This record gives sequence, C-alpha cells and structure tokens, in this order.
Amino acid sequence: MISFESDYIEGAHEEILKRLTETNMEQLSGYGADKYCESAKAKIKAACKCPEADVWFITGGTQTNQLIIDSVLEPFEGVVASVTGHVALHEAGAIEYTGHKVLTVPGHNGKLYADELEKYIADYYADGNYEHMVFPGMIYISFPTEYGTLYSKKELTDIHNVAEKYKIPLFVDGARLGYGLMSNECEITLPELAELCEIFYIGGTKVGALCGEAVVFTKKNTPKHFLNLVKKHGALLAKGRLLGIQFDTLFTDDLYFKISSHAIKMAEQVKKLFADKGYKFFLDSPTNQIFIVLENSRLEELKKDVSFGFWEKYDETHTVVRIATSWATKPESVKKLADLL
Repeated sequence: MISFESDYIEGAHEEILKRLTETNMEQLSGYGADKYCESAKAKIKAACKCPEADVWFITGGTQTNQLIIDSVLEPFEGVVASVTGHVALHEAGAIEYTGHKVLTVPGHNGKLYADELEKYIADYYADGNYEHMVFPGMIYISFPTEYGTLYSKKELTDIHNVAEKYKIPLFVDGARLGYGLMSNECEITLPELAELCEIFYIGGTKVGALCGEAVVFTKKNTPKHFLNLVKKHGALLAKGRLLGIQFDTLFTDDLYFKISSHAIKMAEQVKKLFADKGYKFFLDSPTNQIFIVLENSRLEELKKDVSFGFWEKYDETHTVVRIATSWATKPESVKKLADLL
C-alpha cells in the first residue's frame, strides 16, 4: 500500500529528529524562552528580510488561526475569508467559538478576488444599519490555497491594497507555505510576502516538522500581552524548545526550502503520470496538491493499493480525489503509482 493521502502522515525530517535527540538532555527554560527558540527567530527574520518582525511558535494550524484572529480582532469584528477558506470550512467552528464570525466571500479555485472583497467591505459600510452587523476587521487568505492554487503577485498586491484602504490587517495562513514558495509558478518571495501582509505563519506541521507553526508579525503589531493570550488559547508548549529546535533546523542551510522543493518535484512527476494516461484534472494546481476526477469504479480499484483523500463528488459516476505529495514522498512510491496506472 502506498499513500498520497496528505502531507503530514509521516513524522518529521531526520535532521529534526537528530537535533531533538542531540539536545534531549539539555536543561532549558520553558515556554519558548530558550536559546534554540531565539536562534530560530533570528533565522526566520533573516529569511524574511524583516529584522523588525516578531516571531512566535504555536503548536498547530487551527490553534494558530484561532489565536491570531481572536487576539487581533475587536469583540465586534469578524474575519473575511473565501467560502472555501480553511477557517470557514474545516476548523470545526473554532473561530466562531471565540465569538468572531467568519464573513465569507465567493471563492475561485480557492482564491478570493480583490474586487469582490472590496465590494463586500464597501457594501457593508454603505448599509445604514452597519452598526447592527459584524464589522469586517481582518482579511484571511491561504498561500497556497486549500485547492493548491497560488495568488499572483498582482493579486496579492491588490488584496493588500484593499486591506490598506480600509485599515484592516491581512492575515496569510501559511500551513503549506513552503510548497507555495517553491512552486515553479510562484511569483513572490518570502520577503515580499512579509511586505504585503501584517501577519502570516510558516507551516511546520505539513512541511517536515513533528508539529508547530511559526507566526510572524511583520509591522510591530503583536497584540498586547501576547504570551498570555497564547497560553489562554491552549497553544503554548511548556517545552517550547521542541518547536524552537525544529524551526532552527528547518531554517539552517535552507532545509525548509529544499524539502519543499522536493515535494513539488514529486508532484510534477505524479501529474505527468495522470496526464499521460488521459485522466481528467479537476483544476490546475501548481503546488503539492493534485485533484483528479476518477470514475467511481476506477476509484474503488485504485483504493486497494493507493491511499488518497476524498475531495467531493463530481457527478453520479465520478469523484474528485486529492493526491498530495510532501517533503517525505519517495520516488519509489511514484514509480509504484506509475505501475498501477
């Protein structure tokens, strides 16, 4: 059995495991106040070319999204996201649980469009009863999107300009950021992303780490008493060293970018396999997530040897499945998939 089910089904990169073992018996302060967290923060700021940034390590993606949205928004504000955005669909109502509404706009293969975003906000303030409604207080996007698609530099700049116009922060969910940045079709760099948003995070869970995300506040805009808020949200590790060591390793010798590039290389090979066999693609994704339309009978046949993710029904006789490569995908798995096809 081979698996292309997701990009976090393996444990962690061997270099991370090695560093964790090597440092295991060191006595270090807790809650992120250790030398490895400080070293990782310095390396991330250097990679972002944003020396004034503030970096925090959080336990996981849902905790990060909930924490950032709740701590940045006022009680009367909500967050604007695509209808297919992760915070709107697959986080069990974690945002609403904090008392903040997710305000949705149309999605286009995972992306929201700046003109529709601006119309939504403008229409809100044009309504004479807007005080009786939830204020749009933040813009949320994912890079890459939940469909593996990427915002062009212009699209991202246009969204940034809307955020600037209405003086609300742009928050970028980077759970799979490495796979976006290393895509052959990516138009932006990590420093450019840092310039275009107020807050983003660098995903570790899906990109080589055992767990954890690195949140970057880019404009000296960290909420007051943020450590207190992290703990209040259950997102603070007592053994913060675990996250610091992992990100320090990922940002040593460009490891984060190298392993992300490997996932893209594997994805390109998988896409070619399906294309050569005449399979229908649900959409064109330039990152590590591949969406294939399978005839239901063919799907059942492949399931005997290949694990992949259900995405949605296409019609009565076809289903859309997601095949994901990762930092750990082996060439042998791709070859076995080729033999099966």
